[in-house]
Amino acid sequence: MRRQCELLGITRSTVYYERKQPDEEVQKLKEAIMARIDYWHTALPCMGSRKIAKKLCDDGYVVGRKLVRTYMREMGIHAVYPKPNLSKCNFKEAIVPYLLRNKPILFPNQAWSIDITYIKMQRGHMYLTAIIDWFSRKIMGWELSDTLETAPVLDAVRTAVERFGAPAILNSDQGSQFTDKDYKLLLKSLKIRQSMDGKSRWADNIMIERWFRSLKTELIYVNEFRSPRELRRAIRQYIGDYNTLRPHQALGYETPEVVYNGCFALNSAGLDRTPLAC
Repeated sequence: MRRQCELLGITRSTVYYERKQPDEEVQKLKEAIMARIDYWHTALPCMGSRKIAKKLCDDGYVVGRKLVRTYMREMGIHAVYPKPNLSKCNFKEAIVPYLLRNKPILFPNQAWSIDITYIKMQRGHMYLTAIIDWFSRKIMGWELSDTLETAPVLDAVRTAVERFGAPAILNSDQGSQFTDKDYKLLLKSLKIRQSMDGKSRWADNIMIERWFRSLKTELIYVNEFRSPRELRRAIRQYIGDYNTLRPHQALGYETPEVVYNGCFALNSAGLDRTPLAC
């Protein structure tokens, strides 16, 4: 066995180890803990792993800070307070400046925001990528996936641009999906200027964060979705109602759809959109 492993260039331990499938009860407990972490993070985003662990213990879960921290990393969520720079050496090369500080937003498609959030289900979880227009608060595109990979982000951007045209600026946080080479190349090919939140400045992308909070408190936390198909159908309905039926105080009690379309003149073919003075 030793000689065979030497010839194949593998370690002997991998030959004997047989990976075990996670116990169903253990997996259910993990999903319940992750759902509760997401709840507390949405309610109090400034809490770190220590405080969330305390909240979970109060909720009846026997967990420690290390386990909570591990799950938070797996979910892709972080407490919103200044942290030391623990990035890799080449990470700074992928960061671009924040382009929206003190910039007046005067018309639709001038600036969009994109982000990813954890979505709980009855069994398991998904990740939602969503894009919002800063001027009208309209949700321009979204994609649901079971991973935190870059592909769903690219699909969400392509779909939004195909339907509504390319924005001048697309802002995001400094997540790995948005520093990915494929994401940067896509924005460059679409002639979109990429913008990123400043270091530890979670409020720079507050527009989409607020919408995620509304989605979770109004739809996700009050329902138990049994399948991705059921979840996808509910999110599609919520976004449709949000865009077309729900008035916003910040928009003079108009809906995002009315504000967005009211600032464009359609040509005779109904394809090109030319901004008007809003």
